[in-house]
Amino acid sequence: MSYIEQQNDPRNPHGLGDPNDTKLRKVEVEVLIPKIMRDRAKSELCTKEVADFQECCKTSSVFMVATCRKENSALRDCLTLWYQNDAFKEECRKIYLQERSDYRSTGIPKKHRLEKL
Repeated sequence: MSYIEQQNDPRNPHGLGDPNDTKLRKVEVEVLIPKIMRDRAKSELCTKEVADFQECCKTSSVFMVATCRKENSALRDCLTLWYQNDAFKEECRKIYLQERSDYRSTGIPKKHRLEKL
């Protein structure tokens, strides 16, 4: 399909792609979805480990590499557990596809949609 045909395609209302398309590009699979997984794991699922590691780093300053090994290991183990969870991966994939669909439908990036709420 040529660029002109894409622009006139009713399934492509803002020239950003079909909102209902569920095919993923390599960058989406390898970069964008893992970013959602990482952000969600840190902010929702491993909050205790993140807080413990941050507190250790604050109190240790320069020596944090040596003194915060236990906290770093606990954080890494928690994150790895979630990164390897297939249900969590699929959930994050669906979140990404919904955000991409919303963007393609409205032409408004997520950041700007959230600011208007």
